[in-house]
Amino acid sequence: MGQFVSGSDLHLELTGSGGARVRLMRALREAIRSGRLAPGTRLPPYRALALDLGVARNTVAAAYAELVEEGWLTARQGSGTEVAHRAAPVEPDPRRAPARPSRPRIAHDLMPSSPDAAAFPRSAWATSARRALVAAPSDAFGVGDPRGRPEVRQALVDYLARTRGVRTTAEHLVICSGYAHGLRLLCQVLRGPVAVEAYGLAFHRSVLAEAGLRTVPLTVDAHGARIEDLPATDARAVLLTPAHQYPTGGALHPRRRAAVIDWARATGGLVLEDDYDGEFRYDREPVGAVQGLDPDRVVYFGSTSKSLSPSLRLGWMALPTRLVDDVLAAKGSREFWSGVTDQLTLADFIGCGAYDRQLRRMRAIYRRRRSLLTATLAERAPHITVSGIAAGLHAVLDLPPGTEEAALRAARRLGLALDGLSPYRHPDSAMPARDGLVVGYGTPAEHAFAAALDALCLALPAPGDTGVDEARPR
Repeated sequence: MGQFVSGSDLHLELTGSGGARVRLMRALREAIRSGRLAPGTRLPPYRALALDLGVARNTVAAAYAELVEEGWLTARQGSGTEVAHRAAPVEPDPRRAPARPSRPRIAHDLMPSSPDAAAFPRSAWATSARRALVAAPSDAFGVGDPRGRPEVRQALVDYLARTRGVRTTAEHLVICSGYAHGLRLLCQVLRGPVAVEAYGLAFHRSVLAEAGLRTVPLTVDAHGARIEDLPATDARAVLLTPAHQYPTGGALHPRRRAAVIDWARATGGLVLEDDYDGEFRYDREPVGAVQGLDPDRVVYFGSTSKSLSPSLRLGWMALPTRLVDDVLAAKGSREFWSGVTDQLTLADFIGCGAYDRQLRRMRAIYRRRRSLLTATLAERAPHITVSGIAAGLHAVLDLPPGTEEAALRAARRLGLALDGLSPYRHPDSAMPARDGLVVGYGTPAEHAFAAALDALCLALPAPGDTGVDEARPR
């Protein structure tokens, strides 16, 4: 008889897209495939596992039955359900050395969207952590509220009102594990197609697609997405980066900001505002959040991924009243995603002014790097046009038609990591394809940035290159 494992020992995380049955099956397959559930292990009864996971008993029964059909599990009357013996993971042959995956050597990291990890404010963060832990009430270390700790929600409400013009309350703010997590939660309550910018992160489009939501591309230009094209679509929501269109740059024009709110009011639609790079601006006055124009029609997303570190996994959503309960239901009855200590620390970090000081410091650093990038290109590659640099942590380098792939190959040979522009284009967009590079200037350490720019200039196509030959060092 197989060994019994209680539901609490399974450590199953029902993450990803799909209903509860699909997510449970995915979690069980992964546990078996990885060897965490050994062949012959007897699984908990339907009722016990359903109670532990907070799902319906019939959901567990259906998942077990389907996995039995697939051969992952076996079930016999009176013996319960066990992991099938043939589902054992293949053990490596100790006589053979493991194959080493071939990875490109990265000497210079100019990938976009990443901050300077070395600039994380360790001392100030540690000071806030100590102060927050001492002041924390005992209930902070109990079952977590899926909204997030009230201290960090109120701190964010005050900060966002002061710096981004966001109008919300602590009751309408939900803490999440970064932007992508927030978008996944919202996808569970969205209906109908979603309009997206014709150039944007493919990863975000895939999050929508995994939730069964069709995306409709909107043309972008120097003034952001063309909102005038939105009424001709059948979109029920629109996802925008109004503060700094990602990746092409530029803020959404004031007339278009007003127009998207008019569209939402007239159609009952929803605006999803990814406040990308809203805190890093250089050559322009601050652009407030679109959410401030109508909090009942806009979901506002923000995170610490660029301002502090992506490893903190702290993000937030300011939600219209009608969506709060549905999003919380999608998130679950407990906080499984964001650690309480980091939430309390962020609340203190904002409240004592350290967050503002860190942002001012990093703006100055990134402004210097951006200036060095543009000056170097103006001197060594004046035929390359640089755009999208009024804010953010990256620049777009427009290349001659047909040269993007050659430039990327040359970059790889030089150990240079960066992005091409083509993958950002929505596959259904009617916009003409552009050749270009998306170059980040946040990641390299200060002492390594000049060398990274030298490699970049060597990877760029020479004047007159047409893409027939690879970009060549000059």
